[in-house]
Amino acid sequence: MFSLLAQAADQTQQQSPFGGFGLVVPAALFFVIFYFIVMRPQSKQQNEHKAFLDKLGKGDEVITAGGVVGKVDRVQGDLVFVEVASNVKLRVLKAQVSGPYKAPEAPAPAAAEEKKG
Repeated sequence: MFSLLAQAADQTQQQSPFGGFGLVVPAALFFVIFYFIVMRPQSKQQNEHKAFLDKLGKGDEVITAGGVVGKVDRVQGDLVFVEVASNVKLRVLKAQVSGPYKAPEAPAPAAAEEKKG
């Protein structure tokens, strides 16, 4: 009786279209999609940030991880001296420099007048 149940169970099971690699193919596909959506852009962004830190020099406007904005006075090893006001300089670790500071652009005066009228 048990042998009949075992044979019936074998006949009712369906074969995977991928054969013995049933879960390997979807897992590999998932990894490829994850690589192109998450890992590759993140590594590209890290490389760009590292290149920015390597090229950091006097006069560059930067923003730190703490939100302090200033101009680079000098770079000394892993320290960056950032001038935040006239004759006020902060020592900041190079790793804490978030990136270049880009001041927000003010709308052109002609565009502001058109909005009023």
